[in-house]
Amino acid sequence: MADATRKPTPEAQADRRITEILRAAQSWSSEAPHALEPAIRAVCIRLAEMVADQRHYLAPLPEPQESERRTVLALVADKLRSAPVTQGLGEHLKALEELELRSTGSWATIASAQSEWITTAISYLESCARTLPAGERPDPYWADDVVAGIIASARALIGIDELHARTEARYSGGVPRPTLPPED
Repeated sequence: MADATRKPTPEAQADRRITEILRAAQSWSSEAPHALEPAIRAVCIRLAEMVADQRHYLAPLPEPQESERRTVLALVADKLRSAPVTQGLGEHLKALEELELRSTGSWATIASAQSEWITTAISYLESCARTLPAGERPDPYWADDVVAGIIASARALIGIDELHARTEARYSGGVPRPTLPPED
């Protein structure tokens, strides 16, 4: 019999978070026309990947918690780019990449970059909605609500909330954060 008090492995924690992120994407697309589901899912995956990539800019936790957090967030970011998660979304992910909505270090450190990517995600969803017949299009501002909800959901599911992110940015304990080389 398995020990019920045993902590899940980083891999299991990452898998759980991926499942929850995909469930959140499904939830956010449930009120939109079915044709928009792949676009909403692609935006959710891309924004969740960006949130997970903030791991390099968080104040360190005591060990071994820090190593575990970095491992879990790295696994989440990697799994969000994997074929099983992105299956059937290639067209949308490519379009988002062409709009420069892809994970970079500036997402975590530059507030204007976050605002630009949020605006890009909203514009992308609105452009997808414009391809639908007039009677099937969602209400005005639906894309704003979806993107805001996706970001809030992703941060909560990944474990990085807005207050935490602002606190981290403002009070890094007087120690400059290390700048890591970009990952390939």
